Amino acid sequence: MDIKDLPAEARPREKLLQRGAQALSDVELLAILLRTGMAGKNVFQLSQELLQLGGISGLLSASPATFKTIKGLGPAKKAELLAVFELARRALAERLQKREAFQTPGAVKQYLQLQLAHKSHEVFAVLFMDSQNRLLAMEELFRGTLTQTSVYPREVVLRALHHQCAAVVLAHNHPSGSVQPSRADEALTHNLKASLALVDVRVLDHIIVGQGQSLSMAEQGLL
Repeated sequence: MDIKDLPAEARPREKLLQRGAQALSDVELLAILLRTGMAGKNVFQLSQELLQLGGISGLLSASPATFKTIKGLGPAKKAELLAVFELARRALAERLQKREAFQTPGAVKQYLQLQLAHKSHEVFAVLFMDSQNRLLAMEELFRGTLTQTSVYPREVVLRALHHQCAAVVLAHNHPSGSVQPSRADEALTHNLKASLALVDVRVLDHIIVGQGQSLSMAEQGLL
């Protein structure tokens, strides 16, 4: 059934205006963004197909490549969806960043999911924190295959001194999806921890981010 075939009060846009966005299902909200379906697939079916990519959280991490499996989704709709999801991701990240402190690994993992999970290439980032675990800045310092030879401790130390931070959280993503740390990840963590200790900066954690999941090396006892 197409939107035009529904009673006026059951159409997603009218329903949203009358009852608020919270009254709509995920499928209905996506249908408003998409507006129309395509030949052989109405807008609700198209919305349902998008949600099979990992639900709303999966769409928040979407990249252009994510939509390759969705037949009939044209460039204009792809661009609109990516723009909306990016705005939502930025709004959530802004809200998290304004918290007084990242008191738990869960809060840090949530923030890093928004920042790194959608990237198709491997990125090494550092969260620079003050003595109260408040975020001073986040920087993506290195990209590509991450090893002890491609992540330079000297650069991390210099950026830590620049921000005058008391602690850092290390982070990188695994575009493959697995968040299990490798031996190279563990060696890199301990190397950076030793280097930063020389300037009295603590390493609070090393978070590995995958699509829809993250791992805290501190929680795993690997620090």
